[in-house]
Amino acid sequence: MTIRPYQWEDKCEQWYLLNRKPSEVPPPPAEQDARGWAAALGAVPAGTMKIELAVQGTSSDAVVLSGLHVRTVSKAAPLPWSAFSMASGCGSGIQPVSFDINLDTDRPLANPKAGQQGDTVVPAVDFPFKVSQSDPQVLTVYAHAHMVNVAWYLELDWSSGSRSGTVRIDDHGKPFQTSGAKGRPIYDYDTGSNSWLIDDTATVN
Repeated sequence: MTIRPYQWEDKCEQWYLLNRKPSEVPPPPAEQDARGWAAALGAVPAGTMKIELAVQGTSSDAVVLSGLHVRTVSKAAPLPWSAFSMASGCGSGIQPVSFDINLDTDRPLANPKAGQQGDTVVPAVDFPFKVSQSDPQVLTVYAHAHMVNVAWYLELDWSSGSRSGTVRIDDHGKPFQTSGAKGRPIYDYDTGSNSWLIDDTATVN
């Protein structure tokens, strides 16, 4: 399985909370460099964190994925830091097999989420899924936190014949972290002046 955290649905809907002054924050990274950028600055995804899970069998035998569970490690008040946007302007995404998690609740669940492919609505699809070496499956997770700062990870249940197990999904051995950012200052990066400018009209989703 390949775990791809720090994915962006759309640049304008991706923010990171930083305990730094705007003058101390480098320009936004390319999406593939987001994890290194965030780790170097101590940044925490704000509002929503998108994770892609690419699951594939190791042989021709089918593996049944039977469930995805959310485990909360800790929960506290949202971080009192400023939010920095990765870009301006919005677009649409494709999310044929997606799950939505509300981290604000006491017992978060991974709920099936409908997607959009062009003008066509893709219905929400729930477990189980079958995968094999030649038939992989990509699961996209959208985890939201608005009122709390949450450390969390996922567990994926699987079975194949008489064998079964659970795979922990986290950030290189550490829990993922997502924080609400309601009422925090929000900055956009201005390429003309090569600086971060405050945006009084933006809100973190």
